[in-house]
Amino acid sequence: MSSPTGPASGLPVRMPRPRQPGRHRRPEPLVAPEDAPALVLAVPGTPSAVTRSLAEEVVSIARSELPGLDARIGYLDGDDAEFPTLQSVLARAAEERAARYEQAVAAGVEGVKMPDGPVAVVVPLLAGPDSALLRQVRQAVMESRVAADLTDVLGPHPLLAEALHVRLSEAGLARADRARLFTVATAADGIILASVGGEEAVQAAGITGMLLAARLAVPVMAAALDQEGSISSIAEQLRASGSQQLALAPYLIGPEIDGGLLTAAAEEAGCATAEPLGPYPAIGKLALAKYTTALGIAPQQPQGAPVR
Repeated sequence: MSSPTGPASGLPVRMPRPRQPGRHRRPEPLVAPEDAPALVLAVPGTPSAVTRSLAEEVVSIARSELPGLDARIGYLDGDDAEFPTLQSVLARAAEERAARYEQAVAAGVEGVKMPDGPVAVVVPLLAGPDSALLRQVRQAVMESRVAADLTDVLGPHPLLAEALHVRLSEAGLARADRARLFTVATAADGIILASVGGEEAVQAAGITGMLLAARLAVPVMAAALDQEGSISSIAEQLRASGSQQLALAPYLIGPEIDGGLLTAAAEEAGCATAEPLGPYPAIGKLALAKYTTALGIAPQQPQGAPVR
């Protein structure tokens, strides 16, 4: 039997573990603040079951990193039936926040305050800048008439270089780990980093490209899928500098382009291609980092894996 002060004599008593002192102690787990704004993932491109699965996996990763996170998905080209538009998702978040406040007031909750600040933080599901798509996101936020913060795109970042490396290795176009002494017969000796969004996107992709080049120890050059001749021109430059076995690495998450563009570009350049970044874990972590940084609750950005 147990007594009012604890288990009966002879039974083990579980005592709270004291916090480890000093700078090596484990940090307290971060949780979403009460009534924090929603994270709304703005998904570009034509909605589909594949796109929805990708977006759901990205927000699932974000939720696993920040318990209590209210994460939602809004489609730039949604239909408000199967695929809710960004405008309707923001409006719904605002309605729900107002309803929670009214319910608290009606219940006589002490100290309840009228909600202020942004209803949501909108994170574009884009690896790099694309002025046309970002303009569409801003327009959707304005049309919703909801107070919402809009973050930058996810890249450039070391974690995206890691994701590109993984996608290339999955396609047999790069070694998974330079430190291990094995070869891949089809490994590329030159990488074309394919982006969309014009020259600004190419320059941003080039920053991640330098990080990827350091990982693979092969030349990496960025090119624009949406500029005619850009991919083939970069392929010629790489071959002129000595690279013979080229690979196309999409600096794209996936929904923002028609997959046929990648196939056509790879054929034009005469090279193999890896898959887009997709729902790689880094995408969810970076989306969350944009959200927490916007709210001022992130101690630091997620770190990339060490170069091998």
